[in-house]
Amino acid sequence: MTAVQTPRRLTRSYLVASTLTLLLAVVATSVGLFVPEFYRDAGVLLPQLYGQDLLTLVIAIPALAGSLYYAYQGSLQGYVVWLGVTGYLLYTYASYAFLTAFNELYLVYVALFTLTLFTLIGGIVRIDPVALKEALDGHPVRGYVAFQALVAGLVALMWLAEVGPASLAGTRPPSIAETTLPVPVIQSLDLGVVVPSFALSAALLWKQRAWGYVFTGVLLVKGTTLGLAVLAMIVFMLRNGQSIPLPQIVLFALLSLTGLGLTTRFVRVISRSSSRTQPHAGTATQPE
Repeated sequence: MTAVQTPRRLTRSYLVASTLTLLLAVVATSVGLFVPEFYRDAGVLLPQLYGQDLLTLVIAIPALAGSLYYAYQGSLQGYVVWLGVTGYLLYTYASYAFLTAFNELYLVYVALFTLTLFTLIGGIVRIDPVALKEALDGHPVRGYVAFQALVAGLVALMWLAEVGPASLAGTRPPSIAETTLPVPVIQSLDLGVVVPSFALSAALLWKQRAWGYVFTGVLLVKGTTLGLAVLAMIVFMLRNGQSIPLPQIVLFALLSLTGLGLTTRFVRVISRSSSRTQPHAGTATQPE
């Protein structure tokens, strides 16, 4: 097997950007969770915001901190997780910047959206896709392909079943019927970005293209973290007395647990392969 090369160690600009992301995310989630009546959104949306804040504070922020540390040390495993968690935070604070009612943290949401957007783009550009493919050399990919294709198909069907009839009838989709939102923001993000990303990643990985491995790693981490956030939202929604069909709860739970298992497997394979091939993790850091 060809020796695996890790990506160049993160430069100080990425370290600073992710550190700022961590600090701002702690502020945003803590205020959202612990300041009474901070959010000014419709009551139907509040449990979703609380669930997202809780998952971000308890899971995503520690995961970003840990993966940032290992990525800065030159770990390919840490680098992939760092990209994935950054992708989750990008999705989260894009939705906060565009969806939540204006409040005192609006500029914090915009700053987090900007930081994570350019960090993710720059981080993906820096990675060597061939190195990641070699780290997974011989590892079966069918499970990852099937999972990503399934997620893309289910999310597309779920949202099209809601917004399609509403579009034809000229009415508001049920998910925003009790809010003042002009459009369904989450559906826009999912149908416009998430679904095509999972579909493209599945196609590239099926053909065993190097970039397919990169996108798969990032999307597995991002998608699993988001899936756990959805489960946290469901818990808050049920506590609030909102009705959620049991099949929908079971579906999200199964997808989240399957994603968690595949993500763990994917990252562990990188770790084992890297240790076998003794990658060069001592590349000097170049300040930017």
